[in-house]
Amino acid sequence: MLDAIATPFGWLMMMLYNLTDNFGWAIILFAIVVTLVMLPFMAKSKKSMMRMSRLQPRMMELQKKHEGNPQKLNEEVARLYRENKVSPMGGCLWGLLPIFIMLALYRAVVKPLTIMMGVPDELLLEGGAIYEQLKALGYQFASTGNSFYEQIYQAKFIAENWDSFRGISDQLVQMNFNFIGLDLSATPDWKFWTFDLSSGAAQTIGLFVMPLISTALSYFSMFVSRKMQPNVGTTQQAASQAQTMKTMMYVMPLMSLWIGFVMPAAMSVYWVINSVMGILRETGLTLLFRKQMAKEDEEFNAKERAREEELERKRQETERLRAMNATTVNKNTSKKKQQAQAAQAGAERRAAAERAERAERRKRLGIVEEEKPASQVGNRRFARGRAYVEERFEHPETAEEATRAAAEASEGMGSIDPEVIDDTVILGVPDDSNNAAEAPEVNDGEQQER
Repeated sequence: MLDAIATPFGWLMMMLYNLTDNFGWAIILFAIVVTLVMLPFMAKSKKSMMRMSRLQPRMMELQKKHEGNPQKLNEEVARLYRENKVSPMGGCLWGLLPIFIMLALYRAVVKPLTIMMGVPDELLLEGGAIYEQLKALGYQFASTGNSFYEQIYQAKFIAENWDSFRGISDQLVQMNFNFIGLDLSATPDWKFWTFDLSSGAAQTIGLFVMPLISTALSYFSMFVSRKMQPNVGTTQQAASQAQTMKTMMYVMPLMSLWIGFVMPAAMSVYWVINSVMGILRETGLTLLFRKQMAKEDEEFNAKERAREEELERKRQETERLRAMNATTVNKNTSKKKQQAQAAQAGAERRAAAERAERAERRKRLGIVEEEKPASQVGNRRFARGRAYVEERFEHPETAEEATRAAAEASEGMGSIDPEVIDDTVILGVPDDSNNAAEAPEVNDGEQQER
């Protein structure tokens, strides 16, 4: 089953080898081709992750607004995802593909005779022409414990004794495993204290260094990816994502180190090129999408401002009609709601009078009121959150620093401002100001027309 999946990758590797006549350059071109083919999918994954990150501040606002109402919260979150064309799983699925590609390449590298060249299995089994020729030339077949890398060792032996194998099979190729002075079919030895440098010091040390280089580049690639990921706040989901990125930054390099010392050196070459391409891809896509999303944020903020201005216009129109006593009660409004609206209107008038009286008294005494936090609503200082920053979407480059400063400034400060009377909920009357702002009352003539 695995060989069937790896066969197309083996075919591509063989085509690239025929083009370069070198196993190392074929690995490098393979990594580049795979990166280019995967680029649209990885770009989609990257864009989805960046959009999810940028939506976190709005998610926090929705969580505070609909706290205690999970059904409404889920509806609003789904609407937010839909309007911004975000799929919660879109950033994860495509990110798994490189792992499957690496496994398929690994299968092709360790079985070059059957998967890359297409040599029939019967020629390699006992009694087959290639098997018997290997045996006749003194090839030492590996024990069952190390037989998994048998084919790559046989391919190297065949290349070194090519005249004896020429003509046995049309599929056989004299494969060149030498790359920058290293034998890519060999497995590096991590026991550096046992090195015998009397013969082939460059080969021995070079094979030992390759896994270390791949590990360093893998760590740097994860470091760049983490730095390119924007800070999205302190929600549980954001904290979980940050912790996952931090864990991967150490797990992936360690995996690269392990692969480098237990598999043929060709895999370290692939890992090195894959890390370099990953750094270039991550940097390029991040810079590109940051510009696009900054433009999207500007459009979103413009729509929000227009919506707020429209709501404010409706509210002012309602207040004007109410002051002229030109509004009438909707006949369909219940008596209980009419009483609540009347109580709310009275509470608002009393609150406005008290604010005006307090402001006049402070003015006479020469008291200058302190500037209220941007997060304050009524007498609730941190109704929008202790780390609320009003223009975080307009200036994303300074949002992180401003958020941290707002959080520090709020430390030790009470959540209720005793100098301000809460004009949103007074005398236990629920706040219907939003409804009033969105739908101003109409007179009898307008009601009859409806």
